[in-house]
Amino acid sequence: MNLRHLRIGTRLAVGFGVILASLVLILIIDGIFSANNRKEMVAGLELSHSKSELAATMKSSMLEGGIAIRNIGLQTDLGESDKQNVISKKQQARFAEARGKLVALGLSAEEKKIIDAVSELDKQIDFPIKEAMKMLLAFNGEDAVKLIATQVDPLQQKAILEINKLVEIQNKAASELSATAESKGKQLTFTLFAIGAVILLFGAGFSIFMTRSITTPLRDAVSIAKRVAAGELSFREAADGTDEISELLNALKEMSDNLHNIVSEVRQGTDAIAIAAVEISTGNSDLSSRTETQAGALEETASSMEEITATVRHNADNARQANGLVTSASNFAIKGGEEVGKVVHTMNSIKESSRKIVDIISVIDGIAFQTNILALNAAVEAARAGEQGRGFAVVASEVRNLAQRSASAAKEIKTLIGDSVEKVDAGGKLVDAAGKTMNEIVSSVKHVADIMSEITAAGLEQSSGIEEVNRAITQMDEMTQQNAALVEQAAAAAESMEEQANNLARAVSAFKLDNSSNTVRRVQQVQHVQATPVRNDYTEDEPSLIKATAGKLVRALGFNKN
Repeated sequence: MNLRHLRIGTRLAVGFGVILASLVLILIIDGIFSANNRKEMVAGLELSHSKSELAATMKSSMLEGGIAIRNIGLQTDLGESDKQNVISKKQQARFAEARGKLVALGLSAEEKKIIDAVSELDKQIDFPIKEAMKMLLAFNGEDAVKLIATQVDPLQQKAILEINKLVEIQNKAASELSATAESKGKQLTFTLFAIGAVILLFGAGFSIFMTRSITTPLRDAVSIAKRVAAGELSFREAADGTDEISELLNALKEMSDNLHNIVSEVRQGTDAIAIAAVEISTGNSDLSSRTETQAGALEETASSMEEITATVRHNADNARQANGLVTSASNFAIKGGEEVGKVVHTMNSIKESSRKIVDIISVIDGIAFQTNILALNAAVEAARAGEQGRGFAVVASEVRNLAQRSASAAKEIKTLIGDSVEKVDAGGKLVDAAGKTMNEIVSSVKHVADIMSEITAAGLEQSSGIEEVNRAITQMDEMTQQNAALVEQAAAAAESMEEQANNLARAVSAFKLDNSSNTVRRVQQVQHVQATPVRNDYTEDEPSLIKATAGKLVRALGFNKN
């Protein structure tokens, strides 16, 4: 996958999208399994609670029925005895109803065995109770009470013991449900940790891959900027991509190409000036052996040469300014690299926020686990208390507190996600700042072009000066006897121009181009001109020869007029 064809913003969006999708996946898995676990646990606890209540009802109805029967034997008033008899029958009906509901809920083998034993004991209790009632109707209360104490009470105690066993079974079932829920919770936690570890490893690898896709081309851009700063303009590599960094690399290449063209033109101009200066120096040396009648005209020629020298110096200053602007452009490129470095720092901050999100999710997970434990304790407390479930309110309050902590943690997650979005926006602004820095580089390059235009204008001024030289040479036809001393001054001016041209050539030679062979050829031309012997003869066409030499200088100094 070539990420160079994706914008940096798109890459970051994909990366954080994968991370957020992974977090959502973990939350969904946790929600599904936690809901199923809670549903199973609540169903089991409700069943155990219902059975415990019915068992308690059977126990209380049996005890209250026995008390009513004893009260019958102790009463002397027939009306009160009938009232206690009604209570006894009502409790028997209540006992039968609770037993029926308990059977309807479904019984295990052990529970069915206990219910059968209780039913059998109830049948056994029924016969002595009937006998006691007969004795009471016969006004034999003492025997009835004795019969109840010797036969009914032991059977009731056995039945209550069996009912207590049933309650213990329900308590044991509740404990087993608690242990099962705890085990499933641990398994779910381990599974989530395993998934989180896999996602973490994937995210780390993806982050490294994403980081390299940004930093590697940035290093290339910095390398190119350093090469430009060092004066190397011979590279021609083009970036393959459509992202911001590829655009930066292509802009640097375009800047290098423009500087290459400018420096090439400057080199050609300095070579032409050097050649022209050598030719003028040779011609003036030749003229120095002629008559002094040309002195006046040569004085004007020297003056024009001084103007040419000043113009050449001005060209040299412009070239130096161009070099300064190239250095400034390099600094702007470095500044762009620093801006993108800030983008990397912002991305690291976003990663830190992501770690905080993981920590908060762990807190929420712990709170959910504690909530399950408290809910389970509440159920056990209610089961033990029966109808007197007073401790349930305290446990329910703790559950609400934990729920509030979960809500607070969720808010913190939302805040951190918002902070990550703000940091991504900050990264976008930094990239915009890097783009503005590149615009400043383009502006500097345009300034270099303006300076080159000034060099062209200076060349035109040099052409005008040379025309004055031509007019002065016309006067030399009438003053051929007075030119010797002034020719020496012109020669000195030509040497100075040659020196300035050489200085400009050395300044421009700091830039490395790919046309060194042309430069060598031009240097050989200059050396050939310097090696040409000075003529010792003098003809009547000497002024025309000087005019031709000056014309060559005009053409050389006007190299950029086209």
